[in-house]
Amino acid sequence: MSSASVEPATSPEFVDDRPVDDSFDDTYREKQGAKPAMKMVWRNIILMGALHLAAIYSSVLVPFAKPLTWLWAAFCFLLSALGVTAGAHRLWSHRSYTATTPLRVFLAVANSMAFQNHIYEWARDHRVHHKFSETDADPHNATRGFFFSHVGWLMVRKHPDVIEKGSKLDLSDLKADPVVMFQKKYYKPSVVLMCFFIPTVVPWYFWGESLCNAYFIAAILRYTLVLNATWLVNSAAHMFGNRPYDRWINPRENRFVAFGAIGEHLDFKPGIVLTFFWR
Repeated sequence: MSSASVEPATSPEFVDDRPVDDSFDDTYREKQGAKPAMKMVWRNIILMGALHLAAIYSSVLVPFAKPLTWLWAAFCFLLSALGVTAGAHRLWSHRSYTATTPLRVFLAVANSMAFQNHIYEWARDHRVHHKFSETDADPHNATRGFFFSHVGWLMVRKHPDVIEKGSKLDLSDLKADPVVMFQKKYYKPSVVLMCFFIPTVVPWYFWGESLCNAYFIAAILRYTLVLNATWLVNSAAHMFGNRPYDRWINPRENRFVAFGAIGEHLDFKPGIVLTFFWR
């Protein structure tokens, strides 16, 4: 074989073939005895409450906004959702596909618009969720009720088993990805820019929308809707719907949730993943 036909040893694209540490661990057993007391995170409780009150106020402003602002808010919703579903979930949590550097950068930017923790933390918690689904080591254990699995888990300190199991996961693939680590390092300014500043400024600058309408509709209302669409995958999709693969487990096929999450998701058992619009 001539030297001209030999491929270079390195590639400008990031490719990681290491297995993902997300397979269900059936050896885990919950600790016997009384459960640890829940410790409230009052900062999160206050911020979540304020955000949803602001979203209710935002809905009042919708009829008074310009149609272009509605379309822009819908576009930002789709972009944010992509950052979670195609990005943090499918690409970085499960590595369901490979992506070029420009696509990974795009998804990381979209993920910052979603503002649901940086990719590294989101993927870590999601892998723990899969590995220890619906046990004390699951961050949003659905057996603790709808409210807890929807948003309550963000209002209390993590169960000690979640912290313990999360610290033992192999996350070397995430640490080796420069896009993931760059977003982690500059996450706070990227959120301010992508989640709040750009959604607000674009309608105001380009078609003369009021800053109030732009901020509350394209930033606050859109952000709140994206959050709840994601949370419904953890709550409603574990309680409501049909179970065509295994009727003895909690996760369900729920088309309403799948539509809100632009095609995600459901994981019924290890090795079986259902999507509605991605397949």
